[in-house]
Amino acid sequence: MTRPLADLMRPQTIDEIVGQTDLLGENGIIRQMVNNNNLSNLILWGPPGCGKTTIARALANSVDMDFVPLSAVFSGTADIKKVMETARTNHNINRNTLLFIDEIHRFNKTQQDTLLPYLEDGTVTFIGATTENPSFNLNNALLSRCHVCVLKPLSTDDLLMLIERAEKYLGKKLPLTEDAKNHLTKMADGDARFLLNSIEYIASAKFKKDLTPETLDKAIQKRAPMSDKTGDEHYNLISAVHKSLRASDTDAALYWVARMMTSGQDARYILRRLTRFAMEDVGLADPNAMQIALNAWQIYERMGSPEGDIALTELVIYLATAPKSISAYKAQMASYRVARDTGSLMPPKNILNAPTKMMKNLGYGAGYIYDPETESGCSGQNCFPEDMERVSLYKPVERGFEREIKKRFDYWNSFRKNKN
Repeated sequence: MTRPLADLMRPQTIDEIVGQTDLLGENGIIRQMVNNNNLSNLILWGPPGCGKTTIARALANSVDMDFVPLSAVFSGTADIKKVMETARTNHNINRNTLLFIDEIHRFNKTQQDTLLPYLEDGTVTFIGATTENPSFNLNNALLSRCHVCVLKPLSTDDLLMLIERAEKYLGKKLPLTEDAKNHLTKMADGDARFLLNSIEYIASAKFKKDLTPETLDKAIQKRAPMSDKTGDEHYNLISAVHKSLRASDTDAALYWVARMMTSGQDARYILRRLTRFAMEDVGLADPNAMQIALNAWQIYERMGSPEGDIALTELVIYLATAPKSISAYKAQMASYRVARDTGSLMPPKNILNAPTKMMKNLGYGAGYIYDPETESGCSGQNCFPEDMERVSLYKPVERGFEREIKKRFDYWNSFRKNKN
């Protein structure tokens, strides 16, 4: 079978690789390893199509090592041991092996641990590739023996350079206008493999005239934005939503929510997190925020998408533009901490009910004042345990509705202080 264009055009040395200048440039860690002819074990972490496999193959060529690729999806402990036997034999005749394992995060703990003794004694130089955060998905023992290199999606300039290279390799111009070439790089979204596969199709198809951005959209299915529902990218996006809302950056919040929605994220998850934000970050600066969040959630549950999407959008705008206060959240944390520290202190007897004669004789309810019947509506009586000093837990801020709460709070505290 004919090899794909992406494989045919794969760079053979690191000098031929497009992008990743932080790693491959003059002062990059991988460049320095090649210059010193001394490779260390590496974890290459980056999105699909950014060049992880290409870098590993090019490294093996650059330092003249046998390249042995495995996939963690299809390989197991037996495959590792078989590779290591051959590598050890070659090592004895001064022939070094570079073991490349793609999707290394798919290996379980036992499989990852199998690699450790061979990395320790130098049987192989190891390079693992992963699209998942290594700190979450790889054992500490394996991580401690490797340099983690973070790869970035290819830039527009990088992708345009690849288009130019592809045209030279194919020996012909692609049937694309200049605008269409730029549009193709946006469709690729940093993924060189997607770009080259698209070029291969465009070059083999017989279009009557050059494609424009509009006709290119019809000819090629756009690459879906990178996302997942449980992994690193999922949490990166919701973190961006949360931080944008907290910063009252309405447009950024709308953008990040749109990124989540257009990549297939569950709107109910987003609504749950926004409801949490309404409670924790807006809080009593705007008590309506919690109710509006619940209303938006209920509307989406009843109407679904796309009708319910506007409720989500309105909620995002409301939360981003609302005053912010975490005083209620801080009060919760402080009160829990004090409750744990003070143990099982009894409430003061004056605020305890006395449903029996014995309890009345013990002083339950004695001296209780019914606050609504006082002239000021506040008696100033102490409601903390008798053996505990008063503590200040809730500290309202001078923002939004909480400004009004603070006026009442300051009045009650002053009244209580003067009363006692």
